[in-house]
Amino acid sequence: QVRLLESGGGLVQPGESLRLSCAASGSIFRINNMGWYRQAPGDQRDLVARITAGGSTYYAESVEGRFTISRDNAKNTVYLQMDNLRPEDTAIYYCYAEVSIAWGDSARRYWGQGTQVTVSS
Repeated sequence: QVRLLESGGGLVQPGESLRLSCAASGSIFRINNMGWYRQAPGDQRDLVARITAGGSTYYAESVEGRFTISRDNAKNTVYLQMDNLRPEDTAIYYCYAEVSIAWGDSARRYWGQGTQVTVSS
């Protein structure tokens, strides 16, 4: 079994920063893509950022230039540094990892439990 444990959410004022972490553990042979989605009340879950095993990144247009995704492959951990936060960034943030548990196994997507980020003055 694979588990993803998130941390780092909270309440901040506009313009401030937060750093989210997500550590994968369990029966892991290889992790391909890792990333973050977010979901505000009444909205669908949208992709925020993604990073490949080799370090290539993708960002949603709404966070480009303010958020930075990174990963530590030795620790099976992905991070999301969020700077210059805005009220519209308020949402539950979910991390994911595409994990193979054995050689030749197809990668499966696993999800974290979600962490609340609230940006308000």
